[in-house]
Amino acid sequence: MTTLSLLLALMLGICLFAWARREKYWTKRWETVAKTLGLRTRDANLLPGHAAGVFLARQQAEQQAELRRVFESLLDEISQGLVLVDENLRIRYANATLKKLLHRKEIHAGRHLIEDVRDHQISDLVQESITEKRHTKRRIQILPSEAGVGANLGGRYFIVEAAPLAADVGGGAWLMIQDVTESAMTEQIRRDFVANASHELRTPLTLINGYIEMLQDDSAKASPTMKRSLDVMEKHGKRIARIIEDMLAISRLEDASSTLNKEPFNVRACAQEAADHLAPMLEGRDARIELDFPKDGGMLTGDRFYWDQVFTNLIENSIKENTKPGLVIRVSGTWEAEACTLKISDNGIGIPAHDLPFVFKRFYRGNKHHSSQIKGTGLGLSIVRRAVEAHGGTVELTSSPGIETTFTMRLPLQQAQGV
Repeated sequence: MTTLSLLLALMLGICLFAWARREKYWTKRWETVAKTLGLRTRDANLLPGHAAGVFLARQQAEQQAELRRVFESLLDEISQGLVLVDENLRIRYANATLKKLLHRKEIHAGRHLIEDVRDHQISDLVQESITEKRHTKRRIQILPSEAGVGANLGGRYFIVEAAPLAADVGGGAWLMIQDVTESAMTEQIRRDFVANASHELRTPLTLINGYIEMLQDDSAKASPTMKRSLDVMEKHGKRIARIIEDMLAISRLEDASSTLNKEPFNVRACAQEAADHLAPMLEGRDARIELDFPKDGGMLTGDRFYWDQVFTNLIENSIKENTKPGLVIRVSGTWEAEACTLKISDNGIGIPAHDLPFVFKRFYRGNKHHSSQIKGTGLGLSIVRRAVEAHGGTVELTSSPGIETTFTMRLPLQQAQGV
């Protein structure tokens, strides 16, 4: 009996010790929460340990719910529509902005994305992002629905982005939609103005230049002042004509309805023709142009008119920007199974790093400290980029001032050759 009593007493002691430790644990947890909430510690001690644990769990759940409400309220205030979908493109969450952008009364969680968005371009982009596991971005146009739903959209333009979500947050993808209709319409108005103004200016300018040439032919008995005036008028008339032709070229390249006149041509011959055309600019200068192409010159299918402009603009740009002796301009091309790479490089002064992001913009002139001495339209590099992109390629610029400046153009042969 004595031994049994000792064992029962020991077991009871162990139970009391365990209960006391658990009580102490929950009391400390509750005191921490109470201090965070600004409650008095003596009030916290009024609750037993188990009740404190339940209260703590409930408090944490309420805090998470409140945080979620605040976060969703913030998302409802942004100007972009945001959607979270699972791997089957079923909507998990959509903010209020999306309803406004797409003129929907409600976006229903749990439904397939296409059912509420009602545009396959958007659902296809999200599916592409999930399948290829990469960020995807595209500008799309949503036309009015024949059924009348969303008829007041009136052909609006949207930037749509999507990217996959990590597996630890449930997988699927996020989708963001931004209305850019106003900027798209402004851009279209600018393009129309440039195209129309260029066409309207070309005819009268051609007549003016024609009369200037006629006066120059009959200026044998004219005074020296008149001759100089006619020469200046001819020079600036040709310069304006060049600007107009460049603006028309950009307008044609930006017009989605225009088509390229693609035909096979020899790339080396095209580059050589551009170099020969610019040869007078090198007379009396310590400068040369080198061509490095395969033995057959390299063949490409594209619009020869624009490729003449590409090589002419890039070579002319190197000649104008580099007036010091020792200039070497190298034009090269390499062909692989699925692509060709064309490069034009020089060892001149180079382009500062802060100018690199802007050199392909219209009318942008770098090195402003000597831009008044270097004449040009500021449209040459913009034409280069648009011509290369129109052929399905890309153009990149790298520059180490004083060492080398290189324009690299990559053309996918299947797309470039119209296969």
